[in-house]
Amino acid sequence: MTAGPAGDTDTRTRLLRVALRLFTEHGVEGTSLQMIADALGVTKAAVYYHFKTKDEITEAVIAPGLRELEALVTRASALKRRGAQIDLLLEGFVDLVIRDRALVALFASDPSVARAVWQWNPAATDGFGQALLGVLAGPEPDTTAWVTATVMFTGIAMTGGLPNLAALDDEVLRAELLDVGRRMFGRPRRRD
Repeated sequence: MTAGPAGDTDTRTRLLRVALRLFTEHGVEGTSLQMIADALGVTKAAVYYHFKTKDEITEAVIAPGLRELEALVTRASALKRRGAQIDLLLEGFVDLVIRDRALVALFASDPSVARAVWQWNPAATDGFGQALLGVLAGPEPDTTAWVTATVMFTGIAMTGGLPNLAALDDEVLRAELLDVGRRMFGRPRRRD
């Protein structure tokens, strides 16, 4: 482990990268702190220096994506036109899914991640999910609007994390996901 604050940050970043890889390969429950230490080439004590528990590691792995998604919902909610809200949220979410495919796959496949999401910010988790779906479903949504918003959100996330699409070029997958999302919400296709 590199000494000093910069080295600590580097080790922490590497640790989170390794943890994400191991989580996607073995699941959160199937990954031990010793496995993470071994993959990093450090002692288990070095892992404990950065995190006390595997739950803390899981929370740290998912937190940046959740913060980015929260900020995206806040920006979209601030827009006046519903179409602009949907476009911003759809494009931002698809970009997040494409950039973090391994994390999205983990979200879609490992129930331990749902627990970590709740632990990350229990007071805001339900409200945040409702706010995200609320932007997509619109004001005073009926059942169809809620179902459409939920299917779009979960469908894009699950599709982006599918192992059989892992080799698909990012731009191709991005275009396909945006096209499907726009059709679901009756948004015009963009000519990028």
